[in-house]
Amino acid sequence: MAKERDISMPYWCVGNPVGDPFGPGVMDRVDSVAVAGIIADACRDGLIHYTSAHDDDLVEWNAADPNDVENSKSETFKTLSAIKETHERAGLVFKMITCDLHGNPVFRNGGITNPDPRIRVLAAQKVMRALRIGHFLGAEYFTYWVARDGFETQFAVPWGRNYEYIRQGLNLVTRYAKDKKLTIRAGTIENKPNEPRGEMFLPTVGHSIALISSLEDPDFWGVNPELLQHEQMTGLTGVAAAAFAVSMKKLFFLHIGNQKPNQFDNDNPVLIGMDGIKEFISILFVLEKMGWEGHVEYDNHILRTDTAPGKSNAISRRRAFIELNVEAYRAAEKKAMQLLDDKKIEGLQNKLWDGNGDLAELLGSGDPAAIEKCTIDYDKVNAEPLDIARLDLTVNLKLLGM
Repeated sequence: MAKERDISMPYWCVGNPVGDPFGPGVMDRVDSVAVAGIIADACRDGLIHYTSAHDDDLVEWNAADPNDVENSKSETFKTLSAIKETHERAGLVFKMITCDLHGNPVFRNGGITNPDPRIRVLAAQKVMRALRIGHFLGAEYFTYWVARDGFETQFAVPWGRNYEYIRQGLNLVTRYAKDKKLTIRAGTIENKPNEPRGEMFLPTVGHSIALISSLEDPDFWGVNPELLQHEQMTGLTGVAAAAFAVSMKKLFFLHIGNQKPNQFDNDNPVLIGMDGIKEFISILFVLEKMGWEGHVEYDNHILRTDTAPGKSNAISRRRAFIELNVEAYRAAEKKAMQLLDDKKIEGLQNKLWDGNGDLAELLGSGDPAAIEKCTIDYDKVNAEPLDIARLDLTVNLKLLGM
């Protein structure tokens, strides 16, 4: 079996009190220092390696006091210092910072794409503050989640300018990280098709990678799709999104959870819910097959049914949530590796993929004259059946333990 991947458990997953549009949170809220303790304990237990956070998961934002991160007398500085000390004692690495541009009502019509330049300035300042928070905690990545950068009505969008606003915002991140010599060495885009807006400007991995090609420093930027959730919300497949991102050398890390296709963002824990076992294992299979070496990061929350109010539950249920996610991911990872090592599956795949190697080399050469002269027996090729159903049944039987 290949080496187990490193795992990150973020603050927003653990701290979530599990509310929804129809009811408030069930679990008692805990502050960011307490969340740090829960995640640090999971690291000490060998369950996880990294953590990440939105800026607002850690400390409150006051637009009138943008320098609180550096003010040693501020509550912000004291809280961040306590969190950093908790991380360091446990050997927990803070991997990524992202800026919350969806929670505050001032960003209700977008953050970095807001048509009002006053609000775009506020968003830019908040992003730069988030970058400084990430630097304080040693973050390697900054993530731009599309948040409220979208629309409900077509005629309210300054089309064309909205994409330029995204470029301005992301280019600012690159410049700021480099000018200030921050620990942030790379940025990622996390796409989403809709929710919280009716539609998003960067709904897929493909949109995100295309936009990256137009940035000042495309090498700085990659993607971190949330799979299964964000792709399968609109019936797309997570395995193609992951494979495409790897092929473009743009999959810096991966957010994981579970999703029933064509529903709202379920954000269920890994392997939990109506669907998704085969899809998730297939993603891990393909990532290993393609030689991807990144880490995975949870982006889901405990089932609302599995929570309960009370101070003891506030800690114990969050710890159980981490344990369940890790158990589920490691089980899926183990099964994916078993499928990779299965000789029957490999043999059926080779029959589909690896015949006529001389012709594959010819096509790889890209020689128009040689390809044009090549003769193929159309009737023979057309008469050859495939055996994809047998391959898929073999995989399914292995998934069922048969």
